Amino acid sequence: MLRLGLYLAANLAILAVLSVSFRLLGIDSLLQANGVDLDLTALLVFSAAIGFVGSLTSLFLSKTMAKAAMGVRVITAPRTPSERWLVDTVHAQADRAGIGRPEVGIFDHPSPNAFATGWNRDEALIAVSTGLLQHMARGEVEAVLAHEVSHAANGDMVTLALIQGVVNTFVIFLSRLVGLLFDRLVLRIERGFGPGFWFVSLIAELVLGVLAMAIVMWFSRWREYRADAGGARLAGRGNMIAALERLKQARNAPPLPEEMRAFAITAGRVQALFASHPPLESRIAKLKAGNTQPRVSQRKVGFIS
Repeated sequence: MLRLGLYLAANLAILAVLSVSFRLLGIDSLLQANGVDLDLTALLVFSAAIGFVGSLTSLFLSKTMAKAAMGVRVITAPRTPSERWLVDTVHAQADRAGIGRPEVGIFDHPSPNAFATGWNRDEALIAVSTGLLQHMARGEVEAVLAHEVSHAANGDMVTLALIQGVVNTFVIFLSRLVGLLFDRLVLRIERGFGPGFWFVSLIAELVLGVLAMAIVMWFSRWREYRADAGGARLAGRGNMIAALERLKQARNAPPLPEEMRAFAITAGRVQALFASHPPLESRIAKLKAGNTQPRVSQRKVGFIS
């Protein structure tokens, strides 16, 4: 809650600074002199409310939505020694990372994947695919679990949602401002909103939304490097490198659904600025250049025969 409170306070401070800056720079007066009767402070507040509602709602419902979307079976009472190992490993890593013990689950998917989600670091869900358990050695699975535990420990789900809220705010704010300027200065509509406002606002929102996505995906890529480093500390650098190498061999496996890719450790191909994950080659190179001591185990997990 402290992390969430600090980020919300920072975002409110940004809005307040922008509002004061607009007035000190005389932007309000300049717009009014050109016939633009717009309360920028009210528009900022409106944009922030809309921008954060969606991202925070998704954050608070993330575990419920992930379980439903991926068909996750949460392990409440381990039925096999392998399931007990999976739960014990995640809980031991969470204890070492200083966070609450996450729920642990399995979902049916042929791709070797895993994801972490949850509205705070002490209430996370760590889920792995059947494909991951089929194709990875125990040490590699341990590294993937450590990667996801590191996501939870770093507060990545919260931070990603809040960054999305910030960029949503400015997309809404700027698109409405551009639309109104077009109405007043180009079409010379003095009151209300003309068709130009709605059309230009929509186009501006689409264009700015693409740029905003690039910002969010940049953060997503950056957090993957941090989670890799955390996974290496918790499970050994050798295990983490071996897991990423294994993912390179599985690039042709069916991908996760689109809504879950930002939370997963994936072997999908990189799409430049809009990729949620960096190239596997880059991640492996960074780990090899690091100082985390390797600890490699090659026993199979044994979930799937």
